[in-house]
Amino acid sequence: MSGHTGLSPVGPDSMVLHVNGIPSRLRDGRNDAGFLLEPMGSWRPLDDDGLYAVKEECVRLHHVLAASVFNGIERYHASLPGLPSFLSEAGLNSESSVTREQFERAIQRLATFPDLNRFLYLCDVRSLVAAVQECTKEVSQLTGEFYRILNLEPFFTPEIAQQDGLRWSTSPNVTRLNSTLGFLFIRMHSLLDYLAKLARETEGLPLDFSSYPRLGSANFLFGQRKRLEMGAPRGSLFEPCDEVHEVELVRNLLIHDGLLDDMPKAYEVIDGGAAVERFLLFPDRRNGRLERYRNRHRFFGQEDKINLRLAGMVKRFQERQVVTLRVLRERLEAAGRT
Repeated sequence: MSGHTGLSPVGPDSMVLHVNGIPSRLRDGRNDAGFLLEPMGSWRPLDDDGLYAVKEECVRLHHVLAASVFNGIERYHASLPGLPSFLSEAGLNSESSVTREQFERAIQRLATFPDLNRFLYLCDVRSLVAAVQECTKEVSQLTGEFYRILNLEPFFTPEIAQQDGLRWSTSPNVTRLNSTLGFLFIRMHSLLDYLAKLARETEGLPLDFSSYPRLGSANFLFGQRKRLEMGAPRGSLFEPCDEVHEVELVRNLLIHDGLLDDMPKAYEVIDGGAAVERFLLFPDRRNGRLERYRNRHRFFGQEDKINLRLAGMVKRFQERQVVTLRVLRERLEAAGRT
């Protein structure tokens, strides 16, 4: 089986992707995490991965931010009818064709407009929340795409008869599989940075709006999270945990030190001429660090099949993200500016 199966209604014959790389039909039941093709065209997990809970928290945070910046949601709503719509898009959204010079001149002309600087600043902070929302969607869809390739795409073309046993392949599809996995970890690390910036910003919302404030979090990254007043709330992504350790480890390896495998490849277990398992291997680790000897740091003696645990890891990461966003919102509400 290869490629997408179409957008037919979900039914007993619907394809289900599995973490072991071998797809089945929905009527066959399930014994592990699975993915089903949704009408919009992405593969979504059968078990909730936290995507919609993150979206809900972001929507609530948008509301609380507006109330906090304007010292009350009524004042925010009262100001909206008179504000030019381009203010919320220029410099942020490709739907606005305004240049920097045009934006600057417009801001100068509108300088006496009530609450102009509050609105500009609010849009900037909300862009951080929007980044969290969009990046979370990317993580969810990249996870589904990883399992789509693992389950449905041939590892080697043209397909040939295979002898029973363990076989590894490298091919364009295998390259896409490995690059999707790598980009997934990079985007999860992006979320860590976005959340750290958002936390820093919410802890230091400006009081003076006589001028257009700069974001205080512009140069703040996840690695500086110990400087946050909130510390490391239990269950959040700021608390030391396996999910964050692994995301940081893999991201740093990919960005600074090379690939996860000297020759990115994928494995298949063949039995009776057909694949009964497909997998990718992750390098060995000890105490959260890659096993290392001198210059060598990609050992594979532990046979860590990342595909078997990736879906669960992403789900736990998202659950912690929900807690993180909830803590940010509740701290804003407790500050009394809403």
